[in-house]
Amino acid sequence: MPSVATRVTPEEYLERERKADWKSEYRCGEIVSMDHSTISHSLIVTNVLCAIAAQLTNSPCEVFASNLRLSVPTANFFTYPDLMVTCGELQIADEHDDIVLNPIVLIEVLSKSTQDYDRGEKFASYRNIPTLQEYLTIDQYKVHVEQWSRQPDEQWLSQEFHDPNAMVRLASVRIELQVADIYRRVNLK
Repeated sequence: MPSVATRVTPEEYLERERKADWKSEYRCGEIVSMDHSTISHSLIVTNVLCAIAAQLTNSPCEVFASNLRLSVPTANFFTYPDLMVTCGELQIADEHDDIVLNPIVLIEVLSKSTQDYDRGEKFASYRNIPTLQEYLTIDQYKVHVEQWSRQPDEQWLSQEFHDPNAMVRLASVRIELQVADIYRRVNLK
C-alpha cells in the first residue's frame, strides 16, 4: 500500500498538495501517496470519460477526470476519483477552484493494491456525500463492473456486470454504458 506521512491538518495537506508534483489523498490527518496508473487503467478511464461526455452533451451535467480533487468534509477526506459526474451548479470548496463537493456519480478503476480500499473504506467515505447517487468500480484485469445505487431509504443496491454485451444504466444522469465499450482496446490478462 502507498506510504503514509505524519498527521497534518486539512489546510496543511492542501497547501502541500497544491505545490506537489504527484497526487496524494488525505485520510483523517494522514497524507497517502496515490499509486501510479497502468495502460489498462488509463484506457478504461478514457473509454468511460468519452462515453459519458458524449451522452451529457445537452444536459446540465459534467464529467471530470482524475485531476480534480473531491472533498468529503464529514469523513475528513480528500481524494481524486478516477471519474466524477456533477449536475447543476458545481459546488466548489474554496477560491482555488480545485475541490468539488457535489458529485452525483463516482467511478474508480480498481488495481490489485487498491481494490479492497476502493470497495471498502473509500466507498464508506463516499457514502457520506449527500448528492452521491451511484458508484461504479471497474476491474482492469477482467470484465467486472460493480454498480452501487443509493435507494430512497439510504440503502445501497449492488449490481454486477460480467457480460460485454450488458448495459450499465446510470439512472441518476440518464445514460448507459455498454460493458464492451468500457473495455475497448484493453488487454485483459
